[in-house]
Amino acid sequence: MRIVSLLPSATEIVYALGLGDDLVGVTFECDEPARARTDNRVVVGGRDTSDMTPGMIDAYVRAQAAAGADLYHLHRDALAGLDPDLVLTQDLCWVCALPSATVTEALDFLGCRAEVVALDPYSLDDVLATIATVATAAGVPDRGAAVVAGLRARLDIVARRVAGRPRPRAAVVEWVDPPFTAGHWIPDLVRAAGGEPVAATPGERSVPTTWEALASARPDVVVVSPCGYHLDGAAEQAEVVTRHLPDVPVWAIDGDGLIVRPGPRVVGGVEALAAVLHPDLVEPAPNAVRRVR
Repeated sequence: MRIVSLLPSATEIVYALGLGDDLVGVTFECDEPARARTDNRVVVGGRDTSDMTPGMIDAYVRAQAAAGADLYHLHRDALAGLDPDLVLTQDLCWVCALPSATVTEALDFLGCRAEVVALDPYSLDDVLATIATVATAAGVPDRGAAVVAGLRARLDIVARRVAGRPRPRAAVVEWVDPPFTAGHWIPDLVRAAGGEPVAATPGERSVPTTWEALASARPDVVVVSPCGYHLDGAAEQAEVVTRHLPDVPVWAIDGDGLIVRPGPRVVGGVEALAAVLHPDLVEPAPNAVRRVR
């Protein structure tokens, strides 16, 4: 099986299933594990936004959308030489990765007969189901079942620890300029961690909001988990939140590592959120969360 992953979370799933040696192509954003980009051909590129502020990134994305332009580009020549059997992509968010239709069109153009599997989770259960989906498509369903069972066992441990406890009202901020509330599977993570998600859109896309609307949701705590940022970047953006919501405890979390990528590490996100919401019961993993105020 020759696998190409066009989604960072799918790359993490492939390695979690023990299929790293079958992976032959990834995107420029596939950074976990670190060997993903060094051991495989990069077949999807995009603009480096590391020198841009959140507001600049938002303006760039909106301009691309208005112009009907793509945020990512597929290196067809690189893909052509890989002769993949399985290509993993998504239709969930055009800001996150290439849509499956673009991939299928490119494969047809190249005369490649690879199976294209789109991973589009909207809930925590959906995220876990994608692991089984990839495992089945790769011919190793038993491995998928074992990985999912292990993740559910960790979720059960958190559930037992927070059972019967008060559920703090938690707002997760996915972007700060403009502010976005967290949707998709993220409210499920808050509930699994023993909290009550507020200013959230469970099972729906993340949407822009206002600081006034966030304040009116009366959160007991705000967790900043910006898409595309790890802990240090999240902490920088959390400083913005403290200025707009001065009376609420604000935490930063490794968004890219634990929250916004729908892969195996979201269970670590539940554990990290539980450490924020119930610090007397759960110890946070190193470099997972940081209190900003």
